[in-house]
Amino acid sequence: MFGSRFRRLAGAAALISLAATPAASRADEFINVLTGGTSGVYYPLGVALAKVYSDKIPGVRTQVQATKASVENLNLLQQGRGEIAFALGDSVKLAAEGNEEAGFKQKLDKLRGIAGIYPNYIQIVASKESGIKSLADLKGHSVSVGAPKSGTELNARAILEAAGMSYNDFSRTEYLPFAESVELIKNRQLDATLQSAGLGVASIRDLATSLPTTVVAVPEDVAGKIGAPYVAATIPGGTYDGQDGDVSTVAVVNFLITRADVSDDMAYQMTKQLFENLDQLVAAHKAAAAIDIKKALSGMPVPLHPGAERYYKEKGLL
Repeated sequence: MFGSRFRRLAGAAALISLAATPAASRADEFINVLTGGTSGVYYPLGVALAKVYSDKIPGVRTQVQATKASVENLNLLQQGRGEIAFALGDSVKLAAEGNEEAGFKQKLDKLRGIAGIYPNYIQIVASKESGIKSLADLKGHSVSVGAPKSGTELNARAILEAAGMSYNDFSRTEYLPFAESVELIKNRQLDATLQSAGLGVASIRDLATSLPTTVVAVPEDVAGKIGAPYVAATIPGGTYDGQDGDVSTVAVVNFLITRADVSDDMAYQMTKQLFENLDQLVAAHKAAAAIDIKKALSGMPVPLHPGAERYYKEKGLL
């Protein structure tokens, strides 16, 4: 009798355990933060953001994925392989349009907005010994324009076209991430690099401390020719070693993007915790100091996620 009773109790306990297991697994939600190369700005900010989410959102596990940045991030979101991604505004716009030349084989219809964050500055830096002092001087020289079909490379195409130039004007065009471009310049195998990033990006700081460089200006009228989402901007003097004065350039806003099937509650929390823990992002990289909730909705290229919309309504911004 005792044995049969024990077996019944054990069986009941097993059923309770089996019934509880799915609920326990559902309690853990996952956020994969899609960033960029480890020497850029997206990556340290993504690491900081993932920590904020892990610390502040109950039952959440996070991961940070280094990628080729904007274009790859947006395609990964569409495929359901990330929950939040950093991306340049022009890349987001082209993704929503399904611009195949930019790296989007179809319209990415699952993209939803979380927030506009900080501007990317187009930063063209050449070794001083190359003799490059202006945008036109890039002609006949070797230049790296970023990873193929990355957000940076899309920026490069737009700027050169507005300036009446193309890759055909270079003696050699390299399609390399930031850190690899810098190493080639250090080894005298490359003359210049175009990098689209927040001010003070680690790769250019590394280059400027290693050898004399010139920060090349992008004339103000180029921004006007490209139009939105590009704007005229300035790289302040002293941003990099050896840069004595301000240098004109163009900038484009970065956005945090999620996907439509992320839950409203999760999108709400991702938006809320971003703005309520900005100090942690600023500690990770000073580019985050430009993040302002009052500008978060300006120029958003895709529809807002309803969860993010709820947060902005609470704050009186919608």
